[in-house]
Amino acid sequence: MTTVTTNIPPRDYRLSDENAQLAFARGLASAEWYHTDVDRKAIKALMKRHDGPAIRDTLIWLGLLGVSGLAVIALWGSWWVLPFVLIYGVLYGSACDARWHECGHGTAFKTAWMNDAVYHFASFLVMRNPVTWRWSHARHHTDTVIVGRDAEIAVMRPPDLLKVVLNFVGIFDVWYSMKALLLNAAGVLQEHERSFVPEAEHGKAVAAARVHVVIYAATIATAIAIGSWLPLVLIGGPRMYGCWHMLMTGLLQHGGLADNVTDHRLNSRTVLMNPVSRFIYWNMNYHVEHHMFPMVPFHALPQLHALIKHDLPAPNPSIWDGYREMIPAFLRQLRNEDYYVRRALPPTAKPYREDLHEI
Repeated sequence: MTTVTTNIPPRDYRLSDENAQLAFARGLASAEWYHTDVDRKAIKALMKRHDGPAIRDTLIWLGLLGVSGLAVIALWGSWWVLPFVLIYGVLYGSACDARWHECGHGTAFKTAWMNDAVYHFASFLVMRNPVTWRWSHARHHTDTVIVGRDAEIAVMRPPDLLKVVLNFVGIFDVWYSMKALLLNAAGVLQEHERSFVPEAEHGKAVAAARVHVVIYAATIATAIAIGSWLPLVLIGGPRMYGCWHMLMTGLLQHGGLADNVTDHRLNSRTVLMNPVSRFIYWNMNYHVEHHMFPMVPFHALPQLHALIKHDLPAPNPSIWDGYREMIPAFLRQLRNEDYYVRRALPPTAKPYREDLHEI
């Protein structure tokens, strides 16, 4: 593993026309990304979609969510409720992110309506407008961690570490999410949203936001009417107290790695995780593989990893090891925002495609 410092222009993360023009001029926007050479038949087989794995996992997820939620209701007012609140919170506030993600790609299920149903449900749980965020994530894959283009850069440079820590209980995420939903429901798309959401989709975004806002308003009204926090613990609240696993795993995706490059081996991280975290995260720990071949379903990512690992940096062997790599990088970026971690490639790999263009 090596660390590098590069001389690139100062970072301006606004999704403005000026920044878009700069990214295009540097050859970084809508660029041709490096992909590991793979056998066409092998990758086509891995891209084949099936309903079975996603139906199985979704039934387990919803079953556990329902049982833990009923336990919260039954034990409310007793200390015995706490373990069930924690379980329910993670299933609601963290597992929703991976389901939103995979079903948004349309790869989790073979059947389109199943992808759409889970996507919209998970979008509500994670407090994301299903229309604006579908387009946001499409941009994230087109221009992954390209400054001024990618709306989903979790930690900007220099990193705001207080904000990172507070987001483990969803404080900033929930504030920005609710602000966006309320504006959308009022018929307003924010400037950065208008930069990637086609005008023809604006009406759909407004309608979707209004559905979400009505449900949250009804939940708050119910809590006030019955004089209990229980409705908010069950709906909305888990997005704060249960999001810690989503943040813990999500930060590892790109944190401390390169930006403004066109090789996912430089800006994405694969981390080997325990079976429980892999279920909650739906195999998104294979993140280099996912970005190289986003049409490979979640259940086939371990096989994809085995197929192309000869061309990738060695994965971090655990979540803890990933944080041991990422946190020092964040601390270094406080003093030098151009600093990033470049992980060693195996002898069998092709050299990095760094493409750090300057104009």
